[in-house]
Amino acid sequence: MREIVREAGTGTGTIYRHFPTRADLVVAVFEHQVDSLVAAGDVDDCSLHEWIQQFADFLVTKHGLADAMASDRAGFERLHSEFVVRLEPVCARLLRAEVDAKRMREDVRPLELMRAVGNLCIGDRGDDSYDARRMIDVLLVGLATGSGRTRAHG
Repeated sequence: MREIVREAGTGTGTIYRHFPTRADLVVAVFEHQVDSLVAAGDVDDCSLHEWIQQFADFLVTKHGLADAMASDRAGFERLHSEFVVRLEPVCARLLRAEVDAKRMREDVRPLELMRAVGNLCIGDRGDDSYDARRMIDVLLVGLATGSGRTRAHG
């Protein structure tokens, strides 16, 4: 909290008036990050790859938010549901553009891609030898139509 007060250039009382609990502050940060991701995906020249990398940055931060909200599991689960509801359509739109341009396999579902990226981001915690961004690039290259790989869905 002290670091936030210092960064904001305001007093502790001001922060506590707006965010009475730590969870309130975490929720505000989380919602701001989701808003930023939605806005990034709405930019005309935003590619799926660029957005997925921003999404990955968000997920790495989100793991820290989960730790900060350990005492409010229900609140965290509500936030998680909210982020899926808001971000899945953005991912779907960007994924559809890639499929329509014949750059991406058409059997990939948006939530499935988001979960795959999320799972790749989990390994980033506390392991300096792991590079989630590199592994996400590997995933996206593998999903590209030129990869020569397809899988029957079923």
